[in-house]
Amino acid sequence: MDDIKQLIYDGKLNEAIHLLDTHITKYPADDNAWYLRGNAYRKKVDFQQALNNYLKAITLNPDSPAVQAHALLMQILDYNNNDVYNP
Repeated sequence: MDDIKQLIYDGKLNEAIHLLDTHITKYPADDNAWYLRGNAYRKKVDFQQALNNYLKAITLNPDSPAVQAHALLMQILDYNNNDVYNP
């Protein structure tokens, strides 16, 4: 997982996602992999996929760091889209 974290940090997001897809296929209960894939999608600015992956990580492990990542991303989206709530 350290190699994948480095790929995400380096902006090699497609490569990281591909490796995570393969890993998750083999180990679907690995909440850390779902969390990392959420981070990769967040960096790609694919917020829906990021949220989906964070939620899966949270389902698998309620103490996952995905809890905070999900909450922070929701705050950002709420702030950036506040006009949606106030037509």
